[in-house]
Amino acid sequence: MIENVLKNENLQQAYRRVYANKGASGVDGKMVNDLLPDLQKHQKAYIQGIREGNYQPAPILGIEIPKSNGKTRLLGVPTVVDRVFQQAIQQVLQPIFEQDFQAHSYGFRPKRNAHQAMRQSLTNINQGYQYIVDIDLESFFDNVGLPILDWT
Repeated sequence: MIENVLKNENLQQAYRRVYANKGASGVDGKMVNDLLPDLQKHQKAYIQGIREGNYQPAPILGIEIPKSNGKTRLLGVPTVVDRVFQQAIQQVLQPIFEQDFQAHSYGFRPKRNAHQAMRQSLTNINQGYQYIVDIDLESFFDNVGLPILDWT
């Protein structure tokens, strides 16, 4: 599967999406305008590192984003290079896993959004349903006890 991620066409599409999305710079301070020269210079080393299993993503830059309720939400910003490889992975994995999602699942899915979820909820209410379940997994893994696994 990693070879599908590293196909030239997939990486080109990932680069174009990251570049078009713009976004903030990560811990290295590089913006999307710095991306092409960096990839041209280091692409072989990045790809070799991924193939050999020793590519190390950079740390994530934490930025607090204000919310409408006056609180803030912590947003993790990867470097633009890491975003390219994350996008390339997503492009390969999403079609595989998308087929297993339920039709009534709206979170973080292509061509689905919160407005559609609200419209569907209203339709369900008008059809006589009395309960709507909205689950937000924010901080879930900070609060649930997970077993420690030995991966060696």
